[in-house]
Amino acid sequence: MDRRLFLLGATALAALPKSALAASFEITRTDAEWRAMLSSLQYKVMRKEGTERAGSSPLDKVYEKGTYHCRGCDLKLYSSRHKYDSGTGWPSFYKSLPKAIGTKDDRKLLRVRTECHCRRCGSHLGHIFDDGPKPTGKRHCLNGVSLVFKEA
Repeated sequence: MDRRLFLLGATALAALPKSALAASFEITRTDAEWRAMLSSLQYKVMRKEGTERAGSSPLDKVYEKGTYHCRGCDLKLYSSRHKYDSGTGWPSFYKSLPKAIGTKDDRKLLRVRTECHCRRCGSHLGHIFDDGPKPTGKRHCLNGVSLVFKEA
């Protein structure tokens, strides 16, 4: 590739607004709309990929039958049938409902983790680890503030 063409392309890409590079989702809201509908902690976790303090979510100890929905768009994400006590202090599941979540690499710490988010609105849910129970061996370690539990 010609060096001049490469530099022109790189400059054009750098000039694009960050939102133009982000993934597109079925449900989108402006930053102001997200801030208006979420508490400051919910916004930090769901829109800025933060983490709630371990043991702070009441949903960690909820084991009634029902479904966990995305707080941002009400999409059904996880069934209570797939929930278990991981001992981590966060609600944990060994699998999500079909076509409910999306994933991406998270390189914010010294190792690569798998971040999971709502596939419909992009809200950050938590991370997926390879230390869960059978049958999947996965642990979807989620922030309770990103979820709404609806009892069956």
